[in-house]
Amino acid sequence: MTVRLSPQWTERLLRLPETGMGYQVVDVTLRGGKTLPCLAVFNGQDLEPPPAESFDASDIVRIELHERDV
Repeated sequence: MTVRLSPQWTERLLRLPETGMGYQVVDVTLRGGKTLPCLAVFNGQDLEPPPAESFDASDIVRIELHERDV
């Protein structure tokens, strides 16, 4: 199930570089401190959470571009 990000997060992501055409790979921190690494966001607004995770956009407290391993 796709999570639609709030305008606050969309505006932030649209200012950051894309990982590939039309998407970014991000690390998401949820309320409570849980971090979900390497999630895809499409067009700065549609987040693809892992199948086993269920959360709402209001649970997100931080989104950062995922640092690629070199």
